[in-house]
Amino acid sequence: MGSGLGSGLLCFALFAFASAACDLFAGSWVADDSPPLYDSENCPFVRREFDCVKYGRPDREYLRYRWRPAGCELPEFDGVEMMRRMRGKKVMFVGDSLSLNMYDSLLCMLYAATPHAGINSYSAQEDGVIFEDFNVTISYYVTHYLVDIVTEKIGRVLKLDSLRGSANWITADVLVFNTWHWWPRSGPTQPWDFIQDGNKIVKDMDRTVAFTKALTTWADWVRSAVDPNTKEVFYQGVSPSHYHLFWSGFDNLKLRI
Repeated sequence: MGSGLGSGLLCFALFAFASAACDLFAGSWVADDSPPLYDSENCPFVRREFDCVKYGRPDREYLRYRWRPAGCELPEFDGVEMMRRMRGKKVMFVGDSLSLNMYDSLLCMLYAATPHAGINSYSAQEDGVIFEDFNVTISYYVTHYLVDIVTEKIGRVLKLDSLRGSANWITADVLVFNTWHWWPRSGPTQPWDFIQDGNKIVKDMDRTVAFTKALTTWADWVRSAVDPNTKEVFYQGVSPSHYHLFWSGFDNLKLRI
């Protein structure tokens, strides 16, 4: 995790700065010789599994990339200015470890910009950090599928039309969602036993069909419950999957996109 990943967050963190005519999501990653936005060794929010520098990654070039939209230039990230603009508001990441990674990265960016701001961490139905000097909350709500897994008499049921977590999500002013990487899982790592689609319960179904139905449930909730005049909602695209074996020189293994 480094400033390159954190720079992707500027797509929403700097949304208010950009021209309405500029599509922030159409562009490319470019090399940048500027110092990283934070040093992971000095950030208390970096988790062990994300701390590449501490655990021996020898190269640093991955830290020196930034996102460049095709139609405009993003201004340099200003954590203090972001805090001022977000005063009294809440940013929530909702999803799997991709959202968790983004959550940690944004926390580190803001911590580096405001190292003396008072902070208060909490953990309940969601994890969060409050930057008390600005009354800004950054939080993470873990849900691998967005829709619910409910334990019933027959076992664990993945309900494609149920969003119990939305009661928490609606409390945020900026919402960043993701899901997909858990949908293809099977065997011991699959956390459900059945899928419920409306009144029909099945042992399994085409995962892309199930994913589409779940995402439709989520999109319907966004349209009906989220006021676009007061809240911002973003959905992260699917990122490549990287497994440690791909760095081991096994010729028969290829990177899955």
